[in-house]
Amino acid sequence: MLTELDTTLPSIRQVQNLIKQTIPVELKLLSGDVVTGRVLWQDPHCICIADENSQQTTVWKQAIAYIKPKISEK
Repeated sequence: MLTELDTTLPSIRQVQNLIKQTIPVELKLLSGDVVTGRVLWQDPHCICIADENSQQTTVWKQAIAYIKPKISEK
């Protein structure tokens, strides 16, 4: 059974926008760990983040406490 992304949900649209604009993010997990990088893709259950070395990490959405754009330091 395929589950489609519900693009009427603001959270789905926000992540899609982060993907489209390749905005770096900080993703905090419920464990307290922090993953930073760019969101490559999302599906109904997971999000994939690529760090500065292009190392990909797939995270279950259930494990996410928050996701926010990372402020670039100038």
